Amino acid sequence: MNSSIIGLFLFYIFVMAIFVGFEVISKVPVILHTPLMSGTNAIHGIILIGGILILASANNLLSFICGFIAVVFGSINVFGGFMVTHRMLQMFKRKKR
Repeated sequence: MNSSIIGLFLFYIFVMAIFVGFEVISKVPVILHTPLMSGTNAIHGIILIGGILILASANNLLSFICGFIAVVFGSINVFGGFMVTHRMLQMFKRKKR
């Protein structure tokens, strides 16, 4: 197969994943967003590791840019998820008298 066809196919899969992800997330009730965010921190950690691996093996500018974006977005998701989880857990602690 021609590499441009494979690249176009991978881009098509990427765009479809964006649409499917948006549709799935938009259908989740508001009350479930916080528990889902705390539950998906491991997935975001895997994305972060994947971005670091892409950066480590980057041999052209496109690979470097994709890896850098993956690391930045993965970091935002991981740390933001932990902050939201911490805040959610603080709501359930008893207040000191």
